[in-house]
Amino acid sequence: MIDFYTWTTPNGRKVSILLEELGLPYKSYSIDITKDEQFAPEFLKISPNNKIPAIVDHETGVSLMESGAIMIYLAETYGKFLPKEAGPRAEVIEWLMWQMGGFGPMLGQAHHFLKYNSGKAPYAEERYGQEAQRLYKVLNERLEGRDFIAGAYSIADMACWPWVSRYEWQKVDLAQFPNVRRWYQEILSRPAVQRGYHQPKKVNEIPLG
Repeated sequence: MIDFYTWTTPNGRKVSILLEELGLPYKSYSIDITKDEQFAPEFLKISPNNKIPAIVDHETGVSLMESGAIMIYLAETYGKFLPKEAGPRAEVIEWLMWQMGGFGPMLGQAHHFLKYNSGKAPYAEERYGQEAQRLYKVLNERLEGRDFIAGAYSIADMACWPWVSRYEWQKVDLAQFPNVRRWYQEILSRPAVQRGYHQPKKVNEIPLG
């Protein structure tokens, strides 16, 4: 059994989608970041950086924070969605790190300025709005002629997809990125993705792209 500490954010959904795709037994625990529950001493013992998600795997005794590290651990430990061969494995990790280092953080800034603080900082809105468009272009080009980001469906796709599911927050029109839109809708059709999206609770319908 895996204890899964999360909230309804892209970083949380990355891991819940992977847990569902792996078919692992887990229990979700809500960490409501709107109420500062991430600062509770009990949670800090698991996630010292006071960020969701985090897991405790009671099968192995492993406790982990940081969504990318969790995804690599789960894929390696349970043997799916991360190739063992050096080249394909490196390619998946390359695009997972792209999400961790750019796609996620920059789109998070776009959410902050474009959705939650619209009109307060025009320079920041322009900067992060343009960066969101640039990153979508990178992903669109990557998906040209590919079904998935690194060939086969992998943790790289699961990491990026929840961020794309907030395209409206980023003021992105998926029609301008047809490869991303096709990929997004294909992944959306997966039952495990739909279940994982609604962890730890359902707050909205999944945008259809």
